[in-house]
Amino acid sequence: MTQAPARASTRVDVAIIGVRVDAPVSRRAGAGPSDDGHVLLGGHGAALPLNPDSPYSISGGRLLLDGADLGLEAEAIARPRFYDLTTADGVPYEKLARLHGKDVLATTVVQTCIRYAEADRCRFCAIEASLAAGATTAVKTPAQLAEVAEAAVRLDGVRQMVLTTGTTNGRDRGARHLARCVRAVTAAVPGLPVQVQCEPPAPEDLDAITELKDAGATAIGIHVESLDDAVRARWMPGKATVPMSQYDAAWDEAVRVFGRNRVSTYLLVGLGEDPDELVAGALRLAGRGVYPFVVPYRPLAGTLAVADGVRAPDPAVLHDITERVAAGLRRLDMRGADQGAGCAACGACSALQAAGA
Repeated sequence: MTQAPARASTRVDVAIIGVRVDAPVSRRAGAGPSDDGHVLLGGHGAALPLNPDSPYSISGGRLLLDGADLGLEAEAIARPRFYDLTTADGVPYEKLARLHGKDVLATTVVQTCIRYAEADRCRFCAIEASLAAGATTAVKTPAQLAEVAEAAVRLDGVRQMVLTTGTTNGRDRGARHLARCVRAVTAAVPGLPVQVQCEPPAPEDLDAITELKDAGATAIGIHVESLDDAVRARWMPGKATVPMSQYDAAWDEAVRVFGRNRVSTYLLVGLGEDPDELVAGALRLAGRGVYPFVVPYRPLAGTLAVADGVRAPDPAVLHDITERVAAGLRRLDMRGADQGAGCAACGACSALQAAGA
């Protein structure tokens, strides 16, 4: 029987402090959000930093704190069978898409970004580090992703897929390649919910959002990470050249096309934004139909922030923000699971679901 999610306070602590566990499903570097291991807490997926010094551990099917049983079932997610396969042209499936949480297939369809020069790079991102390490390929083709998705659903019970992309030079910011990939995946696995993620297309190219929906996408993430322009300029100087007005236009168009609570954006806690302003901004977005996926900044190998020694936020601050945003989302009857597909639907990287949102 599936338990209720972990209490929000516990879920926040392990999201920041991490856990000691042998995690067969894990990832390092890449686009984020952290170096993590994927586990089940009370039957719910959680992506947690792997920290050999954490007071939290998983042993005997339970979550322990300094060896004491916290009364919560916990286990590492098993390595999926599709990882052992390769495509007809010899590319390991694991290099094309990864398991996230307990049943989400995720991939970065273009593993390069026009904003990756050091002066422009998002300081929390290492999208090209995993490519440099040989853990992935630069561009995934629609046919490759369709092949992997079919196997992941058939062999491992995958129930949704996330397709994200590094930003490309085109006015569509990579959306049209995403659409081609979605079309191939949904043809191979009819009915599989798929979320797409990209920067806002240019104002004259907003019809790319409709192309994504028409291709078969269930939901869309247009991630701003912070609503504070000073924070944006400091943490993501390249993305900060895209004005908030373009995000507003893209979010509104996406809500029109996909519907209320089928659009989301990441908001990172720990970048220096005022907590009250972050909560207020998150709930303004929710009022417009955009789910604010509140996630802690966590140090990620290969990023500029790690090189500068930036640490994860105070768990008490994250807990306060999470609880306030969750309360507002409940009032608006918005829950991440209702996104149908994507990061908010999975919930593994946030404590919002544990807080009832």
